[in-house]
Amino acid sequence: MGLPSNYTTAPVSEFLLICFPNYQSWQHWLSLPLTLLFLLAMGANATLLVTIRLEASLHEPMYYLLSLLSLLDMVLCLTVIPKVLAIFWFDNKAISFSGCFFQMFIMNSFLTMESCTFMVMAYDRYVAICHPLRYPSIITDQFVARAAIFVVARNGLLTMPIPILSSRLRYCAENIIKNCICTNLSVSKLSCDDITFNRLYQFVAGWTLLGSDLILIILSYSFILKVVLRIKAEGAAAKALSTCGSHFILILFFSTVLLVLVITNLARKRIPPDVPILLNILHHLIPPALNPIVYGVRTKEIKQEIQKLLRRL
Repeated sequence: MGLPSNYTTAPVSEFLLICFPNYQSWQHWLSLPLTLLFLLAMGANATLLVTIRLEASLHEPMYYLLSLLSLLDMVLCLTVIPKVLAIFWFDNKAISFSGCFFQMFIMNSFLTMESCTFMVMAYDRYVAICHPLRYPSIITDQFVARAAIFVVARNGLLTMPIPILSSRLRYCAENIIKNCICTNLSVSKLSCDDITFNRLYQFVAGWTLLGSDLILIILSYSFILKVVLRIKAEGAAAKALSTCGSHFILILFFSTVLLVLVITNLARKRIPPDVPILLNILHHLIPPALNPIVYGVRTKEIKQEIQKLLRRL
């Protein structure tokens, strides 16, 4: 639909993020637990990265992949949460035009990078359990380096059009985003242009990337389960499954929060709009906070090395 002839469009230089438009009093109650979760996420991931970096016994492909996951978690947290807390604490709602779309790019690309990293970690466990004799020759440091390049390149390139398409839209004076975060749909619906292609690209790209990763993860664990059920040695099956336990729990955290977020967005008419906003924030906090803790508690080697590191301090 064309704009009326007397409608003037003013260039938008910044946006205003209005968290919880219907229940703005929420932000005062949420600021403390979100701050604690943010500090936990940053501290736990930093501890894990330092431990893996300093301890030679952890210089193995599996732990390098875990380091990659921690780096992605930290970048996601630093891109999203400080701005949310600035809104809560100082009522700093303004975000620049370029800053908004940069945040959008980081969120879209790093979310799919995490999913892809889980897929690579599932392949690592598949080779370790289903082809243990070939593991040292397949899962090498070179494999991890190539996998990291693939994770970054595939997801960075395929999600880059999302903020580019959104930034090229015309924004007709309206600059209030009813969200704490610059999500594509929250921003693009402020435009006076047709956003059908923008939304379609995000839907296809997002579900193609996340869907293909999920299918490969399910296949990997199907083969793992098939092999484990054939193991007849006493305790061997439980030991094999325990090596996958931490990884499976991390995938469960990631998938559950994402699934709940998708469901609430689909049921927007039945659920207050502030609920998906809160879930979106928690999705950038809960998995990053829990991932290093789960590995630190369930993986004996990491637990021992963290204890050694702490005793040195």
